[in-house]
Amino acid sequence: MNLQEIKKLMEIFSGSEIAKLSLKNSDIELKLEKQSMNTQSLQPVTPLPTPSNTSPSATPSPTPTPQQIPDSGTHTQSGDFITSPMVGTFYRCPSPGAAPYINVGDTIKKGQTIGIIEAMKIMNEIESECDCKILSIEVDDATPVEFGTNLVRIQKL
Repeated sequence: MNLQEIKKLMEIFSGSEIAKLSLKNSDIELKLEKQSMNTQSLQPVTPLPTPSNTSPSATPSPTPTPQQIPDSGTHTQSGDFITSPMVGTFYRCPSPGAAPYINVGDTIKKGQTIGIIEAMKIMNEIESECDCKILSIEVDDATPVEFGTNLVRIQKL
């Protein structure tokens, strides 16, 4: 392996999602490693409440707990959910500009595709596990999701 081949290998490695690479043959051993910054696992940061100028003995105003904060998330809604089986990017449509797989109010059958999760450049179809009605879509198109993220709120039929 010559210097040009090593440089080319390093270029390909730096542009890939691979974190470690080891190559060994009769005349060379090469190990490449990089720190990965998985942007898909970053969570939005909630600002901390700013301390007030009151004394510690003063009764602080109650800070809402996460259960008290109203949101459009799935924690305050009833119903069943189709959840993400993996980490990746959720897409509602088969391709840009195409109609979404499902819409709110649709009745779908078991095994019907509800969306796609792209993980490691592979498109994985997410299917319904039962006959159901779509009550709400919990994530926007092209949104990073974690394992277990609620994708769609459903009513089983």
